[in-house]
Amino acid sequence: MAIESKCEGGHDQGRGAVAWVPISRYTVSGSRISRGERGTPLTTSKTTPFTIAVPQAVLDDLRERLARTRFPDQPPGAPWAYGTDLGYLRELVSYWQTRYDWRKHEAELNGFRQFTAPVAGIGVHFLHEEGRGPSPLPLILSHGWPGSVWEFHKIIPMLTDPARFGGDARDAFTVVAPSLPGYGFSFAPGQARFGITEIADAWAQLMTDVLGYRRFAAQGGDWGGFITSRLGAAYPERLAGIHVNLLSLRRDLPRPDKPTPEERAYLDDLGKWLREETGYQWIQGTKPQTLAYGLTDSPAGLAAWIVEKFRTWSDCGGDVERSFSKDELLTNVMLYWVTGAIGSSFWPYYARYHAPWPIADGQRIEVPTAYADFPKEIIRPPRSWAERIYNIKRWTVMPSGGHFAALEEPRLLAEDIRAFFRDLR
Repeated sequence: MAIESKCEGGHDQGRGAVAWVPISRYTVSGSRISRGERGTPLTTSKTTPFTIAVPQAVLDDLRERLARTRFPDQPPGAPWAYGTDLGYLRELVSYWQTRYDWRKHEAELNGFRQFTAPVAGIGVHFLHEEGRGPSPLPLILSHGWPGSVWEFHKIIPMLTDPARFGGDARDAFTVVAPSLPGYGFSFAPGQARFGITEIADAWAQLMTDVLGYRRFAAQGGDWGGFITSRLGAAYPERLAGIHVNLLSLRRDLPRPDKPTPEERAYLDDLGKWLREETGYQWIQGTKPQTLAYGLTDSPAGLAAWIVEKFRTWSDCGGDVERSFSKDELLTNVMLYWVTGAIGSSFWPYYARYHAPWPIADGQRIEVPTAYADFPKEIIRPPRSWAERIYNIKRWTVMPSGGHFAALEEPRLLAEDIRAFFRDLR
């Protein structure tokens, strides 16, 4: 079946600018297969092999735009005090224009088996890597914003082939890692927008109806944690368990009259977060289209908007490159730039403010749940609060790491995922 998604019409068509390229230009035709439960072959015509091949004209246009960047001034004060630091952004833009090699990272992504499939009325792009072990458990990994499937390029081999990294082959997973609807190569102009509930429904369709996995595991952080939690709530009969590194807890849960020291610390941190760190949520959740114009047109603006989050939310001690290299940061940004998907990626925030919470009031997620508690995660509720909503079976306090755990601390996260699901296979 042909995928109708197209990535056209992003850049302004005047003045010799480059249009977004139809997704078919990135797609390689060929045999179409997926895998059944526990890796059993399941012949289907529902998936199409996919290869990334960004046209050179898109890359040339990018470099020209970077060369013409008009930078703002910066108020007096400490670097990063008011957002992305001017000096660092100048350095990053110069590197992006003159030294960054997209083709190297494009080839790295193409080292994974990639497919597209029609799911819930759109074309969904996903990585699909078979496990190397006696009975790999299917596992769907969900990223968030401002991330992408690039976040998983280190952790996927650790999950599919644990023996290669000193682990037990019996802990292997067959990994499915989709680009969220409206993100990366799961975006096409004019397509339906998806909130968390709709994405979870799409993932259930992808895993069972398209790929034939009748029982599977799920893991995620950021919006991926919300999606994974929603899967556990809505499809418990299909889930072996869920593993998250961000908990989907409402911010307005009833507060105890006499909070414990742990609860008081959490409430203080939550108050600071809401006051100082949620401005991006309000603009993305209320006027996403207004923001989309500038970030779709300016690669420097796009990088500034995204990279600041990688610095603020990671365990980098204020130096973002302690946690992520320039190449890692820019490859993630590129998956928004070459697809023109930044505006559509805001939609889960809009849905968050204009639709019901994905976990219904009073609903408890009964599937076995694990939480990986990284010290620099943006919100870290106490276990007592998490247990109001989740059937917590494992709670691991990590020694280091932050919000983008799969990219920042892949070994710690992979080991915790393998340990949790060991007895749930």
